[in-house]
Parts: sequence; C-alpha cells; structure tokens
Amino acid sequence: MNRLYHYPLSPFSRKVRLSLAEKKIEVELVEERYWEQDSDFLRRNPAGKVPILKLGNRTMADSAAICEYLEEAHPTPALLPKGAEARYEVRRIVAWFDDKFYKEVTSMLVGERVFRKVMGTGYPDSANVKAGSKAIRYHLDYMTHLLDQRRWLAGNEMSLADFAAAAQLSCLDYISDVDWNRSEIVKDWYAKIKSRPAFRTLLADQVPGFPQPRHYADLDF
Repeated sequence: MNRLYHYPLSPFSRKVRLSLAEKKIEVELVEERYWEQDSDFLRRNPAGKVPILKLGNRTMADSAAICEYLEEAHPTPALLPKGAEARYEVRRIVAWFDDKFYKEVTSMLVGERVFRKVMGTGYPDSANVKAGSKAIRYHLDYMTHLLDQRRWLAGNEMSLADFAAAAQLSCLDYISDVDWNRSEIVKDWYAKIKSRPAFRTLLADQVPGFPQPRHYADLDF
C-alpha cells in the first residue's frame, strides 16, 4: 500500500499531499510525530524529517526530491512547465517558500504557537512571533507583485510553485495568522487553490488542542 508519513501542519508534507492529490495518486496518510525520533521512523529517514513517501517498494524522503520524482514518474497533469526558463522560475519560487518563507514566517508563527505546545518545549517566544508577523507582510506584498504580472505565481499556468506557497499559507491560515485583507489579489489566488479537489484533505485536517477557525475550510472565506 502507498503511504505518506506526514504531520498535518508540516508545510512540506502538505506540498507533497497536494502534488499527490493533483496527480490522483492515492496514499494512506500516516501521522508521524517526527520530533519523537522513533527508531522505525529513523530507519525510513535517518534525517528525522517528514514527509516520507512509500510508493510500492520505494521509500523516498525530502519534499523537493519527492515532488521532482512525482513529476518525472507521473507527468500528467504537469506541475512543471516544459521550457528551461519557465522551469527555473517555478523552482526559484518553490525554493523561496520552502526556505525563506518557512524560516522567516512559518517556523516563527506555527513553530511558536503550535509546535512548542505539541512538542512540550515551553511557551511561545514573543520576539519570534513578532518577527514572523512582520515578515509575512513583506511576503504577501511580494506575492502581490508576482500576481500583478501573472495568473499564477510562476506564470500563466498553475504549478508546483503555487502548491509550495499554498502549503505554507494553509498552515498559517489554520491558526488565523494570515491577513487576507492585505491583498485582494493574493486572497483571490488562494481561493482558487483552496477550491481545487486536491485541497480537500488539507481542509479536513484537525490538530488536537488547536480547533480550526471558522473560515479555514470555507471556500468563500
């Protein structure tokens, strides 16, 4: 059986979940408390991170590598464009959200507000929360700049870049940390992504101790 070892509010897990669902590859979701460093989990991925994807006899780790594999092994529907320049732009924006956005925003807000409690590592660091709340405004403005020029983040076709961004923002939206009034164009973009069938399982996620806000699963938020 195909399985994805994940954690609901891991944006990297969510990016892979979106790619799998868009390509209609069915997997069993197995929630993994990866910070506990279970020995079976570490045998699957010595790096101790989620997601881990098991497809048939193959076990794969690292969300970027998994998404690239899925694109090559299951090219339809395509999440990477054909041309080298267009592919570069998708990969650039994926890296922006996987690296810069995650470090400056998601790790500061979801990391402090959710994971400290879940992992039992103490109370949120208010300085980190403040820094994340400031940084997200810059990133929303950058997304506005991109979407002013294009239909989607990396071009005129939806791509893995949009899934990478939506994976991060959906985690933040779960804890009501996105000011959707800051940019109408970003809100409209997110509404389009959120309405896709691939997004349905993300909207059904429940994290114990952190109930969904009312707007989270609302397509007309």
